[in-house]
Amino acid sequence: MILEDLKHKKKEKKEQSIYTCLEEIKSSWKGNVGGLIQDWVAIAGEQLAFNSTPLNIQNKILTIGASHPQWRQAIQYNRLELIASLKSYGYQIKEIRIRQHYPKDLVTRESEKEIWEKHPSRTDKTGITNCPICKVPSPKGEVKLWGKCSFCRRKELRID
Repeated sequence: MILEDLKHKKKEKKEQSIYTCLEEIKSSWKGNVGGLIQDWVAIAGEQLAFNSTPLNIQNKILTIGASHPQWRQAIQYNRLELIASLKSYGYQIKEIRIRQHYPKDLVTRESEKEIWEKHPSRTDKTGITNCPICKVPSPKGEVKLWGKCSFCRRKELRID
């Protein structure tokens, strides 16, 4: 019974030491990009934080990645307020640089198979109908999408 209690206490110590270790790592992030990412919503505000992310701190210059040119402009306009907010949280930043950045979780890519499954030229999925303009048999998906077949669409888009 005593031996079991000792094992249980050792296990608690290990669990406590892992928790303590993680807290120490987290506290070491202060003044660092890791800590800044943790505090980013509070520093930048919810809307700006959702569309941008701190990328690097080097020589007291913070590089921020923005998901869209409009957000780059918003950061640029609010640059001085953002620097003041960063300083109030203990980050010694003297300048902000902004660059275009597309986080992987914002970029959704479809596989070729998924694209092909939805392609309007698929006759095996959508069937065939006659083009209302040239009366040539055409995929129903094209006629539904453009109101004509792809050949008539191409003629329509041609700039002379």
